[in-house]
Amino acid sequence: MLAVLSPGQGSQKPGFLTPWLDLPGADTNLRWWSALAGADLLRLGTVAEADEIKDTARTQPLLVAASLLAAGELPLEQVDVVAGHSVGELGATAIAGVFSAEVAIALAGVRGKEMAAACALEPTGMSAVLGGDPEEVLAALEKHGLHPANRNATGQVVAAGSLDGLAQLAAEPPEKARVRPLEVAGAFHTPYMAPAETALAAVAGGMTVADPVRTLLSDLDGTAVTQGREMVERLVRQVTAPVRWDLVMRALADLGVTGVIELPPAGTLAGLVKRELKGEGAPEIVTLNTPDDLPAARDLIARHSGHPIEGATR
Repeated sequence: MLAVLSPGQGSQKPGFLTPWLDLPGADTNLRWWSALAGADLLRLGTVAEADEIKDTARTQPLLVAASLLAAGELPLEQVDVVAGHSVGELGATAIAGVFSAEVAIALAGVRGKEMAAACALEPTGMSAVLGGDPEEVLAALEKHGLHPANRNATGQVVAAGSLDGLAQLAAEPPEKARVRPLEVAGAFHTPYMAPAETALAAVAGGMTVADPVRTLLSDLDGTAVTQGREMVERLVRQVTAPVRWDLVMRALADLGVTGVIELPPAGTLAGLVKRELKGEGAPEIVTLNTPDDLPAARDLIARHSGHPIEGATR
């Protein structure tokens, strides 16, 4: 069984889209998607510096565009399972057939702008808490008025909230845990993002959607969502709710996934899967970062898909 994963914010690197411009139609797609997103994705993905592509309003549509650009080069009819981390869920939901690539890009543009605006309302941030007893880590976050914004894997929780609370957490870390501040604009996936959730809901409420045509896992709880409208509601709710990537990976294991492809900019999710789903039965992984990786990705699909189609590896 084959799963395709779409990464989230923080995985971007300067110039990471440059090699994809050699593909027919890539330039045209990026210009069209830029108009939908209200951001120059072509420039952002090729010549923009690191500081510029850290801007939430720009980063979110850029990442969704990158995933969808690469996914368009794969035999998606053979993909069994899709999932995305945070804003990556928009790309994954489009790949699952719930809405079009254009809708995913437009939603990412709205989501990014509104989350950036919410970050500007008051000073907040995020810190990674690495190691420690999970229950003790969560208790420490609660003590300091913080939220577990991301539970990415065993021993990896992202705390989010006020800068004072994060400073107190760093000064009094849980036993056997390290606290590392993250360079982000604010406390994503917490109640601080409520204005962004409201704005996204107002836009998403009028969308026409379809039910997924392949297994689509939700960041909220790792559930396989079967109805398109429910998935859209979850995408909206996820702006203020924690990302439970740990539960998504548990679902990948429960489904018997044997092959994983991470879309560009790839590496972060593949690393989590490799560390969490190890040992006997660990999935084979391909990180798709440039068109040179496409043959390996297509070969993996042909060998691991539950829906083999003749000629798919061409």
